[in-house]
Amino acid sequence: MLDIFDILGPVMVGPSSSHTAGAVRIGRMARTLLGQEPVQAEIGLYGSFAETGEGHGTDRALVAGLLGLKPDDMEIPHSFQLAQERGLRFSFYTARLREAHPNTAVLTVEDQNGIRLEMQAASTGGGRIRVEKLNGVEVSFTGIFNTLILRHQDIAGEIANVTRELADAGINIANMNLCRDRRGGDALTVIETDQKIPPAARIRIERLPGIRRITYYEKED
Repeated sequence: MLDIFDILGPVMVGPSSSHTAGAVRIGRMARTLLGQEPVQAEIGLYGSFAETGEGHGTDRALVAGLLGLKPDDMEIPHSFQLAQERGLRFSFYTARLREAHPNTAVLTVEDQNGIRLEMQAASTGGGRIRVEKLNGVEVSFTGIFNTLILRHQDIAGEIANVTRELADAGINIANMNLCRDRRGGDALTVIETDQKIPPAARIRIERLPGIRRITYYEKED
């Protein structure tokens, strides 16, 4: 069954849902996962993003997303000027990737405290995106769900404790995946949920033993 989104497409500014709406969402996702206002961004463009992105406004859309704009914001075409006014320095380069989606961007962003995040994401059509790497770790989530990203130690019972906290808060898990560098080492878990995760539940999860950092992305209304 087709979703109304599939038929009509996203509400957006720009000529292409993949090159504009999707690009804005990629930028917004990087901003959200960084957790602070970015002050510097290196943006790699791959495939058709690199070949035709300038003509489709992909470059301006990505910067607009980093500034927190949404796909329907009329200020998207003026994002470069807005970035200058708000102190966001940015540069573009052609990314060299293997077997990546043709509409892929690699964003390395930094906040005023020197915290950096590298994210690789693809615009998959109709304004949808898929995050594929975070700081070099392969992941897979789309932003169509509320998303909790956990950086934690790989210890027995850690995920059970997290899911118990979510269950106690009445949160249903839609998807979950875990990556680790080695047994007992660093791990990254992505949990997509049907409901929004309230701040109190996120605080309890962050205080669990072994949790190093949590990042929360709340889907667009």
